[in-house]
Amino acid sequence: MKNLLKGLVISGPTGVGKTDISLIIAKEIHSDIISADSMQIYKEMDIGTAKITNEEMNGIKHYMLSIVNPDEDYSVGEFEKEGNRILKEKEKNKENIMLVGGTGLYIKALTDGFSDLPSKNKNLRKSLEEKSIEELSEELKSLDMETYNEIDLNNKVRLVRALEVCILTGEKFSKLKTENIKNNNYRFLKIFLTRNREELYERINKRVETMFSKGLSEEVKKIYEKYSENRYKITAIGYKELFDYFDGKVSLKEAEEKIKIESRRYAKRQLTWFRKEKDYINYNFSEMSEKEVISNILKEWENF
Repeated sequence: MKNLLKGLVISGPTGVGKTDISLIIAKEIHSDIISADSMQIYKEMDIGTAKITNEEMNGIKHYMLSIVNPDEDYSVGEFEKEGNRILKEKEKNKENIMLVGGTGLYIKALTDGFSDLPSKNKNLRKSLEEKSIEELSEELKSLDMETYNEIDLNNKVRLVRALEVCILTGEKFSKLKTENIKNNNYRFLKIFLTRNREELYERINKRVETMFSKGLSEEVKKIYEKYSENRYKITAIGYKELFDYFDGKVSLKEAEEKIKIESRRYAKRQLTWFRKEKDYINYNFSEMSEKEVISNILKEWENF
């Protein structure tokens, strides 16, 4: 048991304050960080995803940031494979590792394992992508009612992937995705950071305003122009709302309000998702100071 490898998960909703605390703890436990954020994997999308800068990293190595173009598909399965490749490297020297982010499925794929789903099929995907969201939703409803009830029906990329798996395997995506295989030798201590809802929402609103002052509109404009053909594939909050602004559908103020609303909704979905996960230790920044939270996490880590 002495040789067991230890990993630490720092998760929580968007805007809660994961980045700051993860840097302090990473220094303390001598650990690199694997980012577990499904939007920070994209290149060129920095301000709108609140991606950590090289200066902010303070010498701590970060993995899984800016690895694919904004219009490229990237699945949980691909994250799991690359994440485990990094963990295998870390295992060689028995290094500690941290997973930091708010994408629950990315974290779960590494900590609990992942189902071995089929790779994407170009021809099938192309034919599915040509269909409307309504057509895809109806097709999924007939093939896999459970996924239909769970999935974000406005997210075309997710709909296409769920249907692709159903069609290629002849089985339900909802069944296959629960058959997990864990491909690393780490045991993970899982921490979930939260705040009282009012405080969290206030922080999210302020963060959106900060993004605009840092040049979010300019960042999105470049992506809007560069990826015009595949723009529909870019579904990140902050980007799709500003695409509507550049299309002349809404004013800049309306786009900003929509980004705040969607960010708060996303935080609410994250809170709901992680609440169902039983093996997380919760810390509420509205009830404890950052110093107390860090001290508690380090004690838990020592005893883990």
